[in-house]
Parts: sequence; C-alpha cells; structure tokens
Amino acid sequence: MVEFDHPIIRAEYNVGWTTKLMGDSVIFRLIVSALLASAPAVAQESSLDLQRALAAAETGNLELRAARQQRAIVLAGLRIAGQIPNPTVSFAAARDVPHESLVWDQPIELGGKRGKRRAVAQEEQKATEIDITVLSRQIRHRTREAFYRALLTRAQTEQSKTALDLATRIADVVRQRFEVGDVAQLEVIQAEVESARATADYEAAIQAQKIADAQLAALLNRPLDQALNLQGRLEELPKPETLQAVTERALGSNADVLRTTQELETEQRRLSLAKAQRIPNVDLQAGVDLNSPPDFNAGPRGQVAVSLPLFYHGQGEVAQSTAKLELLRLSLQAQRNNASVQVIAAYYDYAAKAGQSNQYGQRIVPQTVKLEEMAEDSYRSGKSNLLILIDAQRRLNETRKTYLDSLFAVQSSFAVLEEVVGASLD
Repeated sequence: MVEFDHPIIRAEYNVGWTTKLMGDSVIFRLIVSALLASAPAVAQESSLDLQRALAAAETGNLELRAARQQRAIVLAGLRIAGQIPNPTVSFAAARDVPHESLVWDQPIELGGKRGKRRAVAQEEQKATEIDITVLSRQIRHRTREAFYRALLTRAQTEQSKTALDLATRIADVVRQRFEVGDVAQLEVIQAEVESARATADYEAAIQAQKIADAQLAALLNRPLDQALNLQGRLEELPKPETLQAVTERALGSNADVLRTTQELETEQRRLSLAKAQRIPNVDLQAGVDLNSPPDFNAGPRGQVAVSLPLFYHGQGEVAQSTAKLELLRLSLQAQRNNASVQVIAAYYDYAAKAGQSNQYGQRIVPQTVKLEEMAEDSYRSGKSNLLILIDAQRRLNETRKTYLDSLFAVQSSFAVLEEVVGASLD
C-alpha cells in the first residue's frame, strides 16, 4: 500500500487492485493516477550522480555563464576591426573666387589592412574560446571535488554514527558491569566521556555535510538550502588511461599549451598587420568649385594625397612583434615540457594514493575492526580493562577516517590529473 498525500487530493493507492478516493469523481481518479505515475520520474530526476552534476555545472554555473558572455564583446571587436573609414565632406565659402567649394574626402586603405585587422580579431576570438574552455575545465575540477566531498561528509556522518552507537553500547556494558560490582565507577565515567566525545563528533559531521552540500549547490547554481540526493560511492575509483596516452593528450589540450599556441597564432597575425601598416594609405578627394565669375559657375576638382614614409615606416611595431613571436616559440617549448612533467607527477600521485586507499580498504581497516572486536570480547569477559577497549575503539575510528580521507584524496588527485591534461578522462 502506497500512501499519497497532496494538498488538493488525498488518496490511498493500492498498486495491485484498489484506489480509494475522496469522492467517486472520474476526474479525480485520472489526476491521482497521473501524479502517482509521474512520482518515480520526479524522484529519479532529483537524484544527482557525478555525470549529472558535471553537466549541471557546465550549463548552470554562474561564473562560467558570465565568461561565455565575453563572446558578445569579442564579436563586437570583430565588427570594429572590419569597419571602413568614413568619408569627410567639407564646404568652404570665401571672398575670393571661387566663392564656394564642396569637397568629398575618402581615405583608401591599401595592403589589405582591413582583412588583416579582422584576422587579428578572429584569432583573439579563438583565444577567448580557449579561456572559456579552460575555465570550464576548472569548474569541472571544482565540481568533481565538491561532489566527492559531499559524498565524503556523508560517509563521515555514517562513520560518526557508527562510532556513537559503538560508544553507547560499550557505555551500557560498563554500567551493567558496574551495577553487578565487576568494575569501579571510574570506568563508567570514562565510558560516558567517550560517548559524549562520539556525540560531539557526530553533530560536527552533520554540520560539515550541510556545508559540503551548500558548496556543491553553489557550483551547480541551485538553492543553497536545498537537500541534495546524491548517487555515488567514494569507493568507485576512476581508472585513467596509460601514462603515455594521457601525456599525448595533454600536449594537445593542456591549458597553458593551448593558450601559448593561440597567442603565437595571434601574434603572427599582428606581425602581418604591422607589415601592412607600412604601406601608406591614399586619400582621394573629389569636389566642385562654385560661383567663380566670369570664368565658370561650377567646376570640378580632384586631389590625391599620400603620406610619405620618410622618417617612420612602422619598423618598431614589426621588430616588437618579431621579438614577441620568438619569445612565444620558446615559451611553447617550455610549456610542453612542463605539461609532460605535470602529467607524470599527477599520474603517479594518483597511482600512489589509489594504492594507499586499496591497502586501507583491503587490509588495514578489516584487521583494525577485528582488533576492536577482540578487545570488546576481552573486556566483556573481564580479561582486560576499559582503557584497552577505548584505545581500540579510537584506533578503529581514526583508521576508518583515514580510509575515507584516502578515498577522497584519490578522487581529488584524479580531478587534478584531468585538469592538467585538459580533457575528460572518464
């Protein structure tokens, strides 16, 4: 029997056979059936796994949406670069003849300057797209870490609850033994202190979970006070490709390499524009002289003006752009080497942390659990004192916390590796 409660309709719905409604209206039956049928779908949409979280951050993150707004600015710059110089119209009146004149002055750019300016603007547009892509990778990194941090806090809350239940159970055992006279009151106080410590840890873990949820919700542009239904496990560790494969991908998608490569392309366009700027522009003037008696009433006139590059012909801009190109070529070589080193460091860091978490999960935690159980059995049988049991409990709690931290460290190191490579690895 599934109980359905709605502000307008309340019903008890038997999935197999019966439907009890407040009233016998057919419309009410249809409404209730539709709402009940859609309830699983709504519940499914509210759950959030890693891929859905990454997709939500890609589309909804406010920082990323603001960065994408820069595209409009770059497109405006492209229009500016393609503008044609405006003409100048001048009218003159004088006592001398001709008494009036009207002149149209049109600057003419030579050497393809307009096309080269547009080429520079297009390369700058590509650079903006690269910056947006780099920010997208950073948001992906932060979202992945925030997602697994939220899972970590949930696991820590469960661990704290388990530790609290264990401390409470031991405190009950100590009280029972004290009531029959097997132990002193000192052990009762020690057990109650340990239970209070476990309670405080549990309450702190609950608050840490709320903080992690708010941080993840901020990245996804969701209400900060909304509870998140996360699906995933810290133990599900990603498996990257081989070191050679991820290194090759990094050389083509690393953020620093992409930026410098694009800066190199842009500077080459600027050098081409600087060389074109050495070609002087031409000013074409056409007009008419008016009211020049007795010779004429209207007479055409024309003029061509060219600036002579005698003293300065753009050699400074060309030299500066050439030097910058050489700097960018050397920087690109260095950044390729740095990218390879960063990939190697991130890859082996991931491998080391994955190996550590496997050791904790397969050997250290199970053996520590066994030691705690043996210490508890020994205390129950009166073969050991309470301090040995408390020490075993604390060691178990610390080991489990370390194991959870190691799992999160693996997920975090994978996020670092993914950002260094500059591409998705799962």
